[in-house]
Amino acid sequence: MKRITDIRIHLSEANSFITCLLAQNPKDQIAMTLRGQTSFINADFESTIKKFQYTILNTSELVWEDLLETKDLHKYKFVLTELREKAAMFLSEEEEKLVSDLMVDGYHAWGQFYQSLIGSIKVKLQIEEVPKELSVGQTINLRSHPDEHIRKMAHFALEDIWKDKEEQFAQIINHIAGFRLQVYKNRGIDNVLVEPLMENRLKQETLNALWSAVSKYKKTFITYLKEKAKMNGDNKMQSYNFWAPIGKGNRKIDYEEAVDFILEHFSHFGNEMVNFTQQAFENGWIEAEDRPNKSAVAFCAGFPLSGESRIFMTFGERMTNVLTLAHELGHAFHNVAMKHVDGVNRQYPLSIAETASTFSEQIILDAALNKAGSTEEKLFLLDEKLKRSVMNFMNMHSRFLFEKNFYEERKMGIVSSKRLNELMQEAFDVAYEGSLDHVSLYSWVWTPHYYLTKSPFYNFQYTFGYLFSLSLYAKFKTKGKGFEKEYIELLRDSGSMSTEDLVMKHLKEDITSVDFWENGMKLCVKDVDDFINLLV
Repeated sequence: MKRITDIRIHLSEANSFITCLLAQNPKDQIAMTLRGQTSFINADFESTIKKFQYTILNTSELVWEDLLETKDLHKYKFVLTELREKAAMFLSEEEEKLVSDLMVDGYHAWGQFYQSLIGSIKVKLQIEEVPKELSVGQTINLRSHPDEHIRKMAHFALEDIWKDKEEQFAQIINHIAGFRLQVYKNRGIDNVLVEPLMENRLKQETLNALWSAVSKYKKTFITYLKEKAKMNGDNKMQSYNFWAPIGKGNRKIDYEEAVDFILEHFSHFGNEMVNFTQQAFENGWIEAEDRPNKSAVAFCAGFPLSGESRIFMTFGERMTNVLTLAHELGHAFHNVAMKHVDGVNRQYPLSIAETASTFSEQIILDAALNKAGSTEEKLFLLDEKLKRSVMNFMNMHSRFLFEKNFYEERKMGIVSSKRLNELMQEAFDVAYEGSLDHVSLYSWVWTPHYYLTKSPFYNFQYTFGYLFSLSLYAKFKTKGKGFEKEYIELLRDSGSMSTEDLVMKHLKEDITSVDFWENGMKLCVKDVDDFINLLV
């Protein structure tokens, strides 16, 4: 177990370093070569882990139970049991070795090709009579530009590019899904949610309860979308106006001001969080420059060997960028909270990772709301908050529905780009209940989560994290700075128990119950009421 930990930490450090190199320059040839080398090492490591899993699977039940109760192994009981359960679904050892080998130049290579292709795209726009060539990330940032003409121009410029390249992206997404489905088929797995639920340490009942609560309260958020559409002179919300700022609240915020604001309000939460954040800023762990030729995706990369993190984003001097920065710092704080956790117990599921990030974002958004001096500024910030609710309750639901339906159709063969667009439209229609116009049918192209080869169905984790973080934030509001210690303890336990057990231990709540999720939904419904009252 110590050897597994040692190798995993070194590999994670190398992978994070290469990811950062390619994010800041997608054409870095040396980094591409290094990525190829580490891909083979990763494959060898995973193959070796599987041999270990076969060994523990074939260990007699009596011996196994005795082993788990020994002093050295008891602390790994949950992870070892999980490894054994996963091994029960494996093919033969020879077949699994073949699958791992094929993944390097097949499965994972398609995901890497997607990142390279997106990173190489340039968008030509005429902004304020000045021709500009922007990256995809810079162009996406224009969705919150105060000028509707620029928002609309950026939206349709991207749609034209996606249309031109749709066949390439259709090939990539089909090959990724096809490989995954073939592995599932050989392992006797028909339900495509088996892997994502297992990886997130969640029960199907929990996911069902989550979406049930979300669906129950959607009408309220449709009301919000209609009210905001009226402010833009429309009867229906135009997708390119969804991120549009309200009033003059979307003033430019320079990077230094954002840093000061985040530090000030993280300090109200606790010393551990603010001291870590100060260190991240002072040591240059954040690459936020607004420039072309960099990746479109904001992320936090953990470096477990050095105990550090790196944050990558494009800071466009808007409140949305401040919130993105806070979000990624939440991921980084989770990493540092796990620094002293023993061995393989450091690996936590994405659903809890998105809880930590959304919690940090909530601190900053709530602080900005409390500091707002005018009705106009409060309206602007409430709108920012509600946009996040809509994203988590409706957009993430559309992603979940699209991916689920796409995988079902992919079982029968290649899904054409035309059909992918239709599936995207159908998912939007259900998730938004027809309340959004001019939706991007090419969301399946520019949403990177569909192309992740390590994390299928990376969508419901955001909704989970958003609603769960509201429960944690309510605890913080009650307990004040004393809650930081409890929060860190929850994060540290996140790698060594099921998500249901984690929440029961620290919050005494049953997350398989719809009632738990409804409590969070009701808080968000109140935001809609406050928003509409301010409009009167």
